[in-house]
Amino acid sequence: MAALGRALRALRARAGALRAGALRAGTRDRSAGTPGAVALPRVPLGAELHEEEPMAVAQRKNPDWHGFSADPAADLANMRAVFIAGISIAIVLGTVFLHYLPDYGLQQWARREAELQIRERESRGLPLLDPNYYDPARLALPPPE
Repeated sequence: MAALGRALRALRARAGALRAGALRAGTRDRSAGTPGAVALPRVPLGAELHEEEPMAVAQRKNPDWHGFSADPAADLANMRAVFIAGISIAIVLGTVFLHYLPDYGLQQWARREAELQIRERESRGLPLLDPNYYDPARLALPPPE
């Protein structure tokens, strides 16, 4: 707030100096001031004396409350502990747990078994796919009637 008051006073002083220079030069038309000059509001009395309070004082008056404890220091410590636990344990360890889960649906096992079957059939000289999945001589078929 104090910085805003200082900036307003500086702008008023500059506008006043420019206006005085224009009056001395004898130009009293509409363009006597700076182009686009606007009348700035006056700062109320006593506002210039008010300084911004330090951040520590403001934090003691209105502490951030995270909902863990009534004590601000314990509340901050508990919030940080929950945050660390949430990030570290839930995300990191949760991801590691999901990565090392067993083979879902036995997809990896099926792939390895298929590769073993293909190597075995190639080494025997058999076709990769046999039209008879089961040996027809060993099947008990119903009579053709």
